[in-house]
Amino acid sequence: MKTAILASLIASAAAFAPSKSASSSTALNERIDPLDPSIGVTAPLGVYDPLGWLDPAKDPAGGFATFHANFERRRAVERKHGRVAMIAVVGMLFHNAGIEFPGYLSKEMGIRFSDIPDGMMGLFSVPLAGLTQIFFFCGICELAIWPASNYSGNYDCGYGRPFVPNFLEGDELKYKLDMEINQGRAAMLGIFGAMVGEAVTGQTLAEQVASGNLIGYGPP
Repeated sequence: MKTAILASLIASAAAFAPSKSASSSTALNERIDPLDPSIGVTAPLGVYDPLGWLDPAKDPAGGFATFHANFERRRAVERKHGRVAMIAVVGMLFHNAGIEFPGYLSKEMGIRFSDIPDGMMGLFSVPLAGLTQIFFFCGICELAIWPASNYSGNYDCGYGRPFVPNFLEGDELKYKLDMEINQGRAAMLGIFGAMVGEAVTGQTLAEQVASGNLIGYGPP
């Protein structure tokens, strides 16, 4: 049952991948800027700007920062939050499928990784020393490894394929950047929805699916 749930959720997530355009432009073949406002603009939404902040006159931060600085910051935050959310969704799916790290989280306290419950309640089962390590690791990432002040998205390492010494460019890079932004957006909505559903029902995602108690509406 859990395997079927995991497979169906992963398959449905693929629906958020942008469709690859057959046309190419001279600009794409020259250089793609990860901060280009056109990144992430795909069908069916196109340019999604419900608050109108792409218009400098409507931007509430227009009085103390330039449009370019505002957009750089917001795009960097969106990209990083999307990446964290994608990791969170994958972690949630693995935990709900019963896949756990072997061994002990704290051998001194006799806590195994498999003893940590799924969902948000698992956070309260991690020892204080473990939470402290997580906090400091995130701080090191934000300040040194992937600094929040670096808005490039690639942290001066370039965009390439994992474990392959090359760099993406042109249409392929545009496609990958669109995919990252859009799947990051879907992941942010997905993990937030899972957290709200768990808070409302008191059940993890797997428990909700197994009992038919999705979004608190009870069995069909």
